[in-house]
Amino acid sequence: MLRTLFSKGHRSTETETDSGRGEPAESRASTVGWLLNTEKTSIIWDSPKPVRIDSQSGDPRSVGQCPSVLDFDRRHFAINCPIDVHLRLNLTGGDMDITNVLAEKSPIRSDALQRWIVFQPRHEWRHPQRPVLQMLTSYIFVSDDPVYINQYPPILHHMPDRPGIQINGRFPIDIWPRALMWAFEWHDTAKDLVLRRGEPLFYVRFEGPDPAAPVRLIEARKTPELESFISSITGVSEFVGQTYSLFKTARERRPAKLLFPKE
Repeated sequence: MLRTLFSKGHRSTETETDSGRGEPAESRASTVGWLLNTEKTSIIWDSPKPVRIDSQSGDPRSVGQCPSVLDFDRRHFAINCPIDVHLRLNLTGGDMDITNVLAEKSPIRSDALQRWIVFQPRHEWRHPQRPVLQMLTSYIFVSDDPVYINQYPPILHHMPDRPGIQINGRFPIDIWPRALMWAFEWHDTAKDLVLRRGEPLFYVRFEGPDPAAPVRLIEARKTPELESFISSITGVSEFVGQTYSLFKTARERRPAKLLFPKE
């Protein structure tokens, strides 16, 4: 039989077993949609993939068979780097010189690279000797469930050619479906920054009200309603310094449904 429990205004349902001990109801999965912000050059962006680290050990006690490790890994989705990049930095005094080491061998033209990877103005850095660069991606995530997206560095992959740290972020994708940015703070400026096409650029992970609930990731359709809502929040950081202050308005103006599977 079903027994309904009330606690502090929250209602949950448990299934009562023959022994009289309640078992928690199965967690409902949160559905998250992903799409690319623009069709131009979209073919170079890979689909987000769940992180899977292969284990060469068949021992059930090995790290690769640990349930908590497997649960942690599969909740992360990898966003792969779309281009090959090899940058060298010369930071002396107040001057900064950037060299594209691949030069004429680079698969991306220098003018396109300069549009794609942008260095923040020095007064916006967190440290005067640690430049911050950004790469705009085409990925947008959206949900009709109350879900936050967390952006992580590829912590489950060994990345020795990144002489600094990724700047991470977290925001609600049900009311703030914006294009993701990869931001990098260059700590060891004596070392080159190397990014390779097909390697994880960063991870995303999703969190909803129930931490045990799984996430179902689908490709979303860019409907006129979704496109209009995305446009309403695009570029607002150029006018408002604290975009979190706009969340209440975004929630009030949000259409009832934004996520539709791509046909």
